[in-house]
Amino acid sequence: MRDVHIVVGVLALALNLVAFVIGAVAWFRRRPSRVFWRTLRAGQAAVAVEAALGGILLLMGYTAVPLHYLYGALPLIVGLIAEQLKMSAAMMILDARGLASAQAVAALPAAEQREVVVAILRRETGSMTLAALVVTALLFRAATVVH
Repeated sequence: MRDVHIVVGVLALALNLVAFVIGAVAWFRRRPSRVFWRTLRAGQAAVAVEAALGGILLLMGYTAVPLHYLYGALPLIVGLIAEQLKMSAAMMILDARGLASAQAVAALPAAEQREVVVAILRRETGSMTLAALVVTALLFRAATVVH
């Protein structure tokens, strides 16, 4: 079980690192990336599995230093906070442009509609990319403070 925990931990770390790189490139290029979102979601799933495996190991009597548990649990919290920021991205962009709703965007010329959509996607990508970086750092730190 410990070996599975280690393998899933490395996978979670790698997926989040790759998601960060892909997300950063997409953010700088101002282009949405399906590969980013798929990699990010795979990384998030791996983090959840990793935390569950860690919980099982704890219940089985395996122990680690308290910092390992902290660094192992924080990626879940970072992910939840990032999801909240992502969900508020559209409203923040609309508010900044003085638009009341998505229906107000539909009334804009096509080029301006595209600008709004790109701005929303870029903000979502940015917040989730930064979260992937933080999660990567936390997972790396968790791996270095096991005992």
